[in-house]
Amino acid sequence: MPSAVRSSRGVPRGSSALRFGRFAAMGAVAVLILIAGVWASWGTAQHVMLTKGRERGTVEVVRCAEDACEGPFRPLSPGSQPRARVVLDDTAAVERGGTYTVVLKPGGAEAVRSGPAGVLYAWVPLGGALLLASVVVAGGLLRTRLAWVMALTGAGLLTAAFVAL
Repeated sequence: MPSAVRSSRGVPRGSSALRFGRFAAMGAVAVLILIAGVWASWGTAQHVMLTKGRERGTVEVVRCAEDACEGPFRPLSPGSQPRARVVLDDTAAVERGGTYTVVLKPGGAEAVRSGPAGVLYAWVPLGGALLLASVVVAGGLLRTRLAWVMALTGAGLLTAAFVAL
């Protein structure tokens, strides 16, 4: 029976198609995880980062429920109108009685936090996706340096958002 010659990684040399298949599958999984992270982050990040033409101002939180806080909106940008009630959907680090800078989403009374804290909080799903994809890159693609860079970037983003909020 012929013995298979093995490469330095322990994979038989004749299985280049299997190696390519594993690389393609794990690469596709890693890319899909990262795309999902960007997609989840962009829903909020677009309002926080692209503020030209959007209503900006402050909200003094007067009431909080399970998943939302609300209060009166005081405009800071020209052309903005004061509102008696706007809603902050995500209550991360939002407390009753606090005043926060916000950007209003178009066509409604929904607001998202602005400034450095709002930008970092908007990109938190991408930080989680980077952490998850780093495991796939290290285990499935055997690219440990790239995986460490991705993991440290994701952890840094999550830590910065935690500190900023």
